Amino acid sequence: MSRETTPSRTPRRRRGSAGLIAAIAVAAIVVAAVAGVFAFALLRPEPAPVAASPTATVSAPTPTASPTPTATPEAPSTPAPTVPAPPVSPATQICEGAPTTLSIWAHPDDDIIFANPTISSAIAAGECVRTVFVTAGDAGKGGRYVSGRELGILRAYNAMRGADALWDTTDLTLDSGLHARRLTPQGDPRVSVLFLHLPDGNITGAGFDATGHATLSKLYDGVIPSISPFDGGAGVSRDQLVASLRELAGAFAPTHLLTHIPRGSTFAPGDHPDHSVVGALVRDTLGSDPAVGPGIQYFVGYPSADLPRNVDGATLDTKVDTYRIYTQQDEVIRCADRDACLGTRKFGEWLRRSYPKAEADLQMG
Repeated sequence: MSRETTPSRTPRRRRGSAGLIAAIAVAAIVVAAVAGVFAFALLRPEPAPVAASPTATVSAPTPTASPTPTATPEAPSTPAPTVPAPPVSPATQICEGAPTTLSIWAHPDDDIIFANPTISSAIAAGECVRTVFVTAGDAGKGGRYVSGRELGILRAYNAMRGADALWDTTDLTLDSGLHARRLTPQGDPRVSVLFLHLPDGNITGAGFDATGHATLSKLYDGVIPSISPFDGGAGVSRDQLVASLRELAGAFAPTHLLTHIPRGSTFAPGDHPDHSVVGALVRDTLGSDPAVGPGIQYFVGYPSADLPRNVDGATLDTKVDTYRIYTQQDEVIRCADRDACLGTRKFGEWLRRSYPKAEADLQMG
């Protein structure tokens, strides 16, 4: 059998006293800590207030906008002057992507007689060609003869273009007030022909009964104040004609300009008076224009027959055929074939030549 020993009560009481003492100590520490926190909170100094920045915003869900500063009144500004755009002529035809050759002649056929192969070469090269005829070339014969010459010119240009086509007609009143009739082949805006329809002055310079003996020479010299189109209409003054030529040059912006030898040149005597006046008008109006003047070529007219022949071979054949096509509508100088055209008095020699002159070559007297 086993024996049990009864434990002593003294150690248990000691352990109870020690726990009580520890609890009291912890409580005292907690109380002291809390008291210290309150004391710091009560005794710490207040922070100095921070001055608000003029651009600072108050912290809030939506920022407060800064105040708008008051603008200082300024002197009213003077608006820059508006430069008006230059007027656009009703005749304007700008050639996109290619040079433009403008040619200005006295009569229908002057171009294909004196300035080919230059014109046909420009068309073949894809350039734009704008041709202006100042007189109707009526020779005192009336509208039927004029219509035939104009039809012949259009067919000659079809031959140079290498395409048959109808031509669209547009009647224009230039800003200068001058009336013009423009024809353009359908489907080919590179080419256009303008007729101003002033009266033919006759090879004598005296004009014709049918048009009251009015001539470009008389207009240029101030003998008459104005000249009316061969088929009637308002008179055209010299200043108005000059303004019209300037307007057409601006409307076409040409790289090259072809026309007659002007009055005063060594190559002018013996030429048709209308030729010389048209050349002089072009030179007077556009010769000093920096955009046009350097590209002007003046072609020798009737006096070219006295110069050496300089057109031959295939070039001559093409030139003569273009001329032949034209003559089928001109009852005065009609020729049936190459030999007949070259055998025509004076015209055959003119066809064998083409003499362009620059300003420096004119030998002005």
